[in-house]
Amino acid sequence: MSNYVPRKVLLMNRASRRILFVFAAMMLARHAAIHAADSDRVLSPVDSVAASQRVEANRVAEISLVSERIYQNPFMEVTLDAIVTQPDGKQLHVPAFWAGGKRWCFRYASPRPGPVTWRTVCSDAANTRLHGVEGTMEVVSYSGDNPLYRHGPIRVAKNRTYFEQTDGSPFLWLGDTWWKCLCKRMTWEGFQKLTADRKAKGFSVIQIVCGPYPDEGEFDVRWENEGGKPYETRDFSVLNPAYFKYADRRIQHLVDAGMVPAIVGGWHSYKEAIKDFDGTGWPNHNIEYMHLIGEAGFKRHWRNLIARYGAYPVVWIIGGEAGGPQWTELARYVRDTDPYRHPATMHPPGGRTGRQAVTDATVLNFDMLQTPHGDGSAGGAVSRLRAACSITPGMPVLNGECGYEGHMQTAFGDAQRYMFWGCMLNGAAGHTYGAAGVWHAGIAGDPGTFPVWDWTTWAEGMNFPGSTHLGLGKKQLEKYPWWRFEPHPEWAAAGSFAAGIPGEVRFIYQPKRDIYDWNSPQVNGLEPNVPYHAFYFNPCNGKRHEIGAVATAGTYKAPALPSPQDWVLVLERAKP
Repeated sequence: MSNYVPRKVLLMNRASRRILFVFAAMMLARHAAIHAADSDRVLSPVDSVAASQRVEANRVAEISLVSERIYQNPFMEVTLDAIVTQPDGKQLHVPAFWAGGKRWCFRYASPRPGPVTWRTVCSDAANTRLHGVEGTMEVVSYSGDNPLYRHGPIRVAKNRTYFEQTDGSPFLWLGDTWWKCLCKRMTWEGFQKLTADRKAKGFSVIQIVCGPYPDEGEFDVRWENEGGKPYETRDFSVLNPAYFKYADRRIQHLVDAGMVPAIVGGWHSYKEAIKDFDGTGWPNHNIEYMHLIGEAGFKRHWRNLIARYGAYPVVWIIGGEAGGPQWTELARYVRDTDPYRHPATMHPPGGRTGRQAVTDATVLNFDMLQTPHGDGSAGGAVSRLRAACSITPGMPVLNGECGYEGHMQTAFGDAQRYMFWGCMLNGAAGHTYGAAGVWHAGIAGDPGTFPVWDWTTWAEGMNFPGSTHLGLGKKQLEKYPWWRFEPHPEWAAAGSFAAGIPGEVRFIYQPKRDIYDWNSPQVNGLEPNVPYHAFYFNPCNGKRHEIGAVATAGTYKAPALPSPQDWVLVLERAKP
């Protein structure tokens, strides 16, 4: 699409120019998917929009403006915002982003149908093609079946124990860890394949880094995607729009697949390594990115992320393994800059929760944990989750990084099931899984980490069984009002986990025990005059093994297990 504007248009009076931009905005109102013509070329958003005067609710409209001036460093020299008046009359201050060359864009989405008007405010008021431009669009009801568009972005529910969508629909967070999957090791074709796999298994959130990666050196070549590195200078003062064009395609692809991108603004540190005699390396000491980039640089980066992705149904993770006063201030900046007020948290260093990592917990909306890795990680993950849920005032809590499946050949399916069910039945608002190979976008010959933690490739890690098992668990919970579940450890014997709704439904997870151990769970405190129907749920394959009616009040000893593995015993109130 050409940016040429005839001279006679440039000579129009201000009112006429506004009319022209209103028409352009209406023509560009509906934002279609950013897509690739092939693996090496990405069409820019302005080339892929449909000619329509309307945009559906919760879909992203992109408005593109062309500057009349050329700036030496537009990213640093110009600030552009749009004042958007929504269908309910409320105004949003929506930051715009520099898209390369003379082009600037802002993106907007509304959960409510109705007329929308907007007006731009530019720091260079003399640039009349960026400042004072006005336009309109019409938001209509969404007609498709994507749950993120049908129900809206997620937010914290009023009781501050779980997430819900804009229309009040409960949202069960089952996340996957794709920290480095915006890099070029993960090809576009591979990204689509991994997305389809996780969608089919029932994952609802993807945690992904858009900024400095973990376990990589300063401006490591492995930061690059198809467009290069995100920035050309150490202090993030020279932006590379080509990087973000390719990142845009992947973020929107996740949303179009019905999964929420949980975007991490960058990692706190990288491990500077020393080489051993054979060319391998081990961490020598950590170097903090906050000190290298600076608080101002991270704020510039976050404004760019908010401008590009804030209109999408996203979640913000301010920093990875981050904390302290500067990261707290950065979280406050994100909260104050994001017009949509998306939920935000901090991925903390090990041993702390997100709110314990910041100096002011009010800058976060939900709490996140990082718990140990390895075969012995499962029990610690559950105990730390339980402790985090007891902190007041309450907020949704979830484990955002537990033992990766297959990491150094540890924590396979049974450990993943233990952590999922143990956390979910002890008050978690959701759970995040991770697999060796996937989180670091490992490929044959390049694991994407230094030192090398795993040679597992993402394609191998994608098929580890734990991802299937956790997806089955999520689907089983969603058959019930899981958001009303409360932990009830008194319902089960020590070593098992129990939660549910008294008089309605009980879930008891009994972990795997010794080989040949068919010993079944015991259920305590059954209410009198409440008939239950019981069955065993197999957390490995999702099959249901019927038990039948349970009319006993007080203590109930379930029949022998169908096999000596971990099981979920479900008691649901029998229908009259």
